[in-house]
Amino acid sequence: MRLLAFRNPGDPSGTTLRVGRADGAGLADDTVVEIEHPAASDVGALLAVPGWQEVAAAADGPRHRLGDLELAPLVPRPSKVVCVGLNYRGHILEMGRDLPTHPTLFAKFPATLTGPHDDIPLPPEDSALDWEGELAVVVGERCRRVSEADAHRVIAGYTVANDISMRSWQFRTKEWLQGKAWEATTPVGPALVTADEWQPGPNVHTRVNGEEMQSAGTGDLLFGPAALVSYVSTMTTLEPGDLLLTGTPGGVGRAMTPPRYLGAGDVVEVEIDGLGLVRNRVVAEELER
Repeated sequence: MRLLAFRNPGDPSGTTLRVGRADGAGLADDTVVEIEHPAASDVGALLAVPGWQEVAAAADGPRHRLGDLELAPLVPRPSKVVCVGLNYRGHILEMGRDLPTHPTLFAKFPATLTGPHDDIPLPPEDSALDWEGELAVVVGERCRRVSEADAHRVIAGYTVANDISMRSWQFRTKEWLQGKAWEATTPVGPALVTADEWQPGPNVHTRVNGEEMQSAGTGDLLFGPAALVSYVSTMTTLEPGDLLLTGTPGGVGRAMTPPRYLGAGDVVEVEIDGLGLVRNRVVAEELER
């Protein structure tokens, strides 16, 4: 099953969302059926509804053409967005580093998230804007200290993310937060594909203006989704709709010689086979006066 969030076509402000089930493989002509439930204001809220799978499968609300919808972040207000660095075996080894024994974690704020086709602002404070295509795990059940063997039962499914990084700010200190949490810079989507229909293994691809920059199998993760859910839930309770971004493979702009970064007008795409595509244009941010 494919679940998505879209901006209410009847609300010019674009602030209210609808949740839908996409019947198809994510193509523009697919039909999206609205899931009409009083608690389902976004996909995260839907996941908190008891028996959400049955609610979504039985939905029979208004129908839309997928290509006509303005997609929103799947979960605009998760309680947590936890990200992982250095998590692809091949990339770690090619960099001459030892494989870490524990995940390297950092967090983002909900305001960092944006839609799968929304513009990404290029801020005047940092021109070193870098791409990081990633697989994202969507938590589907409240859990604490879940074992790795049982973690599969609390994973609702998977989606695509681009962990856009402001490199100049990121490396001002040894902590990464200030380069990772810029507002409206992390596209997530286009849909949540439930875990019964998709599992890690297929490739993640990142393209800039059509040129492929990253390509790696999501099965090459050092710490896979179950291990990450278990590890993070040991220290904090995970809630339905929480996001875990699993890390990026080699091919980021900062590692190139010379480094290459995104500029105004560039189009960056992240696609994962079977999950879909986020496609975003970089636009110079205009400051309010």
